[in-house]
Amino acid sequence: MECIEKYFYLTENQKEQLKTFSEIFKEWNSKINLVSRKDIEFLCVNHILHSLSISKYVDFDDTKVVDVGTGGGFPGIPLAILNPKADFLLVDSIKKKISCVKDIIEKLNLKNVKAEAKRSTEIKGKFDFVVARAVTNFAKFYTDVKHLIKGGIVTNQTNGIIYLKGGEFNKEISEFKKKIHIIKISEFFDEQYFETKKIIHYKF
Repeated sequence: MECIEKYFYLTENQKEQLKTFSEIFKEWNSKINLVSRKDIEFLCVNHILHSLSISKYVDFDDTKVVDVGTGGGFPGIPLAILNPKADFLLVDSIKKKISCVKDIIEKLNLKNVKAEAKRSTEIKGKFDFVVARAVTNFAKFYTDVKHLIKGGIVTNQTNGIIYLKGGEFNKEISEFKKKIHIIKISEFFDEQYFETKKIIHYKF
């Protein structure tokens, strides 16, 4: 996990959890293709470190977070490992992906994470943050998850949506301009992969 230790202080337990997560994820990926076979060799940077970029921006201590469209556990599982004082709910509508996530949670003994096979519209309760990695057009995503967020500030950032997105997306966020803050991930990490990657923070 050198790519992580380069940017974050990790306890011995966190190092072991991230290492084990990577191993279990690769095993699952060989069965159900969570990420492309070509991309799996870049798991540490393209998926784990990318997910953890959010922790360079938000302190999740004592917050409730829902990861919508988590797939194989991104960004939720890396964030939960790094933020043991936060409570995470990971959801995805595809049951076999949630089966994978539940297996990972159990094997890592993550006490601050739950996983459910649901659509965002089926989730009950309120959360401080909704996190996701570009599961759809941002405007559609906002419509699907806005009911989940309680307003306020419980940490160093305003409650809302934290969305990882790459490429050009000005058109899809144009109607939200006044409430959106965009952060370049290249400000945190120097790998070339992050040159076009951004964090979109919609503030409630």
